[in-house]
Amino acid sequence: MLEGAAKAVAPKAVTSRRKAREFAFRVLFESEQGKQGVSTAWQNAKDALAEGKTDFSRREGETMDAEALSFAHRLVLGYDDKRFEIDQTLQRVIEGWSFTQMSQTDLTLLRLASFEIMHSDTPPNAVMEVTIRLAKKYGGEESGRFVNGVLARLVKHLELK
Repeated sequence: MLEGAAKAVAPKAVTSRRKAREFAFRVLFESEQGKQGVSTAWQNAKDALAEGKTDFSRREGETMDAEALSFAHRLVLGYDDKRFEIDQTLQRVIEGWSFTQMSQTDLTLLRLASFEIMHSDTPPNAVMEVTIRLAKKYGGEESGRFVNGVLARLVKHLELK
């Protein structure tokens, strides 16, 4: 080996709910944009991740481990199963916007976060924090504030039930 040559470093597998939520978001977004079923979008994303054909698989020198992938899969399938209920609830708490007026990014993030808030034992504040970060990363200039406001109204709505 040549002295000073860079050694190949294998990506480190991590269990990260943040990464899993981001991966689930990207799957649901692709499903909506590509007009394909959630199962197809999941399989395509999972294959691309395994083959290293996505920037997500190489980011920060980390890959998602089986636990993180399993969590992402539960989010994707769970949202798909509860889509009607989640959309009805969101329509009640979103003020002044219809789904067609919202950016697809914001709507997808709201749907995913709503599923987790409504159907898991994850504290709502934890879900909101990650979702707001993703909105700022993938959405428009005001996405973080918009998503924060809607999710805060959702939590309040659920507490009043």
